[in-house]
Amino acid sequence: MKVFYDRDADLGALRPHKIAILGFGSQGHAHALNLRDSGMDVRVGLRKDSPSWEKAAKQGLRVVETAQAAKEADIVMVLVPDEMASDIYKTEIEPGLSKGKCLAFGHGFNIHFKFIQPPKDVNVFMIAPKGPGHLVRSEFMKGRGVPCLLAVQQDPSGVTNRIGVAYGCAIGGGRAAIIETSFREETETDLFGEQSVLCGGLTELIRAGYETLVEAGYAPEMAYFECVHEVKLIVDLIYEGGISNMRYSISNTAEYGDMTRGKRVIGQATRSAMQQILADIQSGKFANEWIAEYRAGLPNFKRLRAEGEKHPVEEVGRKLRSFMPWLASERLVDRSRN
Repeated sequence: MKVFYDRDADLGALRPHKIAILGFGSQGHAHALNLRDSGMDVRVGLRKDSPSWEKAAKQGLRVVETAQAAKEADIVMVLVPDEMASDIYKTEIEPGLSKGKCLAFGHGFNIHFKFIQPPKDVNVFMIAPKGPGHLVRSEFMKGRGVPCLLAVQQDPSGVTNRIGVAYGCAIGGGRAAIIETSFREETETDLFGEQSVLCGGLTELIRAGYETLVEAGYAPEMAYFECVHEVKLIVDLIYEGGISNMRYSISNTAEYGDMTRGKRVIGQATRSAMQQILADIQSGKFANEWIAEYRAGLPNFKRLRAEGEKHPVEEVGRKLRSFMPWLASERLVDRSRN
């Protein structure tokens, strides 16, 4: 495994190039602002009616339509939603590509599953921060960085790795670590982590715990604190020093309960489900299902999102978070700005 840091980068390899950031969501705003603050020539590409156009312009960034950004840039970073990328690529990005340009991605989804197949004379790389874009930006502003993954898919010019490392350092990744991987490995592990642990697994575990306590007659507020609020406290300890660090910090009672009861919750049935989830990712079944869902107008996605927002744990959480006003003043996510 190769790891790169700021000392390994030549930002001079990046400065002569015009860089287009396509999209201004969580990752897009972070890449654009961090690159600008690193002295790079950046423009943001959006559709003219995008609600993000004004947000980007207010940040002092040059904003142009997507096709123009892709045409005038030497490095085109695609940070639009995965499900939209292949359509945007065909109509607005591909016509502006030419020999020697760099086409870059923040996630390997569309390249790995071949929804996007760039010309062979175009350099293709990925810089994937291992954290939400709002954290990529906030850590950069503190003089720190979020680790990034680097992968090179096509290198006809022979300089793609050097440009990729420089790009990763310009958004702050070299302050932590830029780790070399492949599009396949990043895509499949990322999807698996999201579905089985970080998002799908965690949210269902939280809701199941909350529901178990409430159905047993305990106050919803007590259930929220035990199964939602304290998750951050535990995760922060794990983030800081691993599972052993967390176990060192909690009580002996909690640690014994952890080690003797955890496997009852996450047992063989859960592991079998995880293996099937991974198989569906590896085969492309999930990717094709998701793109089909998008092209059908997202009926299941919208229904599931609405159901989730109506869950009682959300209502209780809003009330309890209002008792802690500092949470609102220290938010990573400000929807009016990014």
